[in-house]
Amino acid sequence: MAAAPQDPRQRKNNVRLGLILASVAVAFAMGFVAKIVMLGG
Repeated sequence: MAAAPQDPRQRKNNVRLGLILASVAVAFAMGFVAKIVMLGG
């Protein structure tokens, strides 16, 4: 599957979506760690 040339708006939207998904993943991981710490595993 060849990557089609993207216009700057599409690239900006993709970067924004990636950052949103990454922040959700980080928040989930932090919540998991906090649960382990507070409940002692």
